[in-house]
Amino acid sequence: MTSSYLTLDGIDKLFGSFTALKNIRLDIRKNEFICLLGPSGCGKSTLLRIIAGLEKPTKGRLLRDGQDITSFSPAGRNIGMVFQSYALFPNLTAFQNVAYGLQGKGFSRKEIEEKVKEGLSLVDLENVHAKYPAQLSGGQQQRIALARAIVLSPDFLLLDEPLSALDAKVREKLREDICELQERLGITTIMVTHDQEEALTMADRIVVMKNAEIVQTGTPQEIYEQPNTPFVADFIGAINFIDPAGLKHGSEPGSRIAVRPEHIRIAASPSERSFKALVKHAEFRGSFYRLTLIVEPDGRLAAGQVLSVDVPAPAAEQLRLSRNAAVFIELQEDKLVTFASSALAHA
Repeated sequence: MTSSYLTLDGIDKLFGSFTALKNIRLDIRKNEFICLLGPSGCGKSTLLRIIAGLEKPTKGRLLRDGQDITSFSPAGRNIGMVFQSYALFPNLTAFQNVAYGLQGKGFSRKEIEEKVKEGLSLVDLENVHAKYPAQLSGGQQQRIALARAIVLSPDFLLLDEPLSALDAKVREKLREDICELQERLGITTIMVTHDQEEALTMADRIVVMKNAEIVQTGTPQEIYEQPNTPFVADFIGAINFIDPAGLKHGSEPGSRIAVRPEHIRIAASPSERSFKALVKHAEFRGSFYRLTLIVEPDGRLAAGQVLSVDVPAPAAEQLRLSRNAAVFIELQEDKLVTFASSALAHA
């Protein structure tokens, strides 16, 4: 197993009587891409600021390669940081913005020029080197901010919701660019986001946070397919929580069952394992339809339950699904997620 490059050892952070972080323990491997994911106010940005040295923990330690860096200044941690707001100097050109962090580091003018050119090349913006931030699009400004961070050859690249101010198409392209750049340069990267799609598509591992604590850590696939609480299941993608009347799935009393919309099969005729339901709404989403169904009484699933079901567009069109149409649904047994009563207490 690869050893930890950055260790967060029991980090607490208090602001007066308010607990912003509670007993944060996390091992991050070298060259890993970590996403801190959670709702607003859960503590993820505070944790990033503590890693950056912009905030001091109330309790706990940060170790880099076994060395305690808790008291190190931001400059002493060798980090590159990119903010949501770009934080570019409006009176400096793109070239000058990227060069800014290199000045006073002992580089010659020629070395600075070469590093800036290389940084602009990495983000594919050599052609805008003489332009000012106001002359650039939001996506270009964020790539300039990224170039400014990476020319310093940081040990860590810290990204604080870097894509949230951009429109969807630009966000998607920049998402790909950041991942490609991170992989090419091998920089250990920690990104804060509240966007589940960003976390699922970009991260090697996702750290899900809620109410100042880490509630689950795992690969995107593990978090999506094996959520350990209803909160995680509901925060990462769409999911149905089922109240079974007579459904048997090896669950203990007081437990709860959940299933993703894509793990419910739909047909026009019944089978031994199917349930009858009525189509309440059909929403076209390009490659698939998301159906809202109301379960009919049959003694196994509680009547009146509302379920979301994803059906490939060709199948939905072939079945001619419309409002109040009767359908039969079948739950994929191997895809059901069971939450024990102990997990529900932390939902």
